[in-house]
Amino acid sequence: MSDSTASLRRKIDTAGDLHSVVRTMKTVAAASVGQYEKSVRALSDYYRTVELGLSACFRLNGVTAGPIQREARTDAGVIGAVVFGSDQGLVGQFNDVLADHAVKTLAALPGRHQAWAVGERIHGRLADAGMTLMRSFTVPTSIQTIARLVGQILVASETGSGAGDLRELYLFFNRPTSAAGYEPFAQRLLPLDETWRCNLAERPWPTKCLPEVMGDGTATLRAFIREYLFVSLFRACAESLASENASRLAAMQRADKNIDELLETLRGSYHLLRQSGIDEELFDVVSGFEALSGATKRPLQ
Repeated sequence: MSDSTASLRRKIDTAGDLHSVVRTMKTVAAASVGQYEKSVRALSDYYRTVELGLSACFRLNGVTAGPIQREARTDAGVIGAVVFGSDQGLVGQFNDVLADHAVKTLAALPGRHQAWAVGERIHGRLADAGMTLMRSFTVPTSIQTIARLVGQILVASETGSGAGDLRELYLFFNRPTSAAGYEPFAQRLLPLDETWRCNLAERPWPTKCLPEVMGDGTATLRAFIREYLFVSLFRACAESLASENASRLAAMQRADKNIDELLETLRGSYHLLRQSGIDEELFDVVSGFEALSGATKRPLQ
């Protein structure tokens, strides 16, 4: 009896400790989601500002820069992909869903494919799928470290093996949805082709005061293009991190619910077993008392 109740007590204590850990991780994930979502909202405004600057350059000056000419061949070259995954666990199917989406999307594009993976887990998924991997990057742990990652990716895409033959560059990442979940998303980052330029040039200006490009128009355009590439990568990484923490938060919420149910079951079993033991002890005491009372009242022969 004592071993059974002691075993249940240990299980309850262990589940309680695990419950505390899960709740702590849930709190951290919720705080991280808010941090990255706030960054994404701020980046949306900056992204729009950069696009307006590009629109002004294209409309007023008709200037073209080097990166815009990168789509010169359609029958040769390499299609590159930057895939933002995770380094940590407890994120459910986060990496599996993204890897499947990236592999299927790239398979539909003609040419040779190569990828840069952000995160060890997504690196493993892509390697298992037969993808040619150029390099793996560490997932940032805060907003402050995203800029360094973006710089590393830009340098790797320009100077890495086969970078001179890079015809197109895609970004693959999970982006948050309104239902506190995420969905895989693909964005073509390069080339900055004629269609892209025309779409920006035809975008209406939001005010009646039309802009004017001062100084060297080519230098201004190149600066805006650098910012466009930077903010596109930065936003993709921030959305990926927001989705990762949203996935972890959902996993911790499920774990929290399951542990609550387990604790309720264990405590019910513990109290039932303990009450059963008390009842047996009381029955033994009552039986002993009745036996002694019967012996006392028995008449002497």
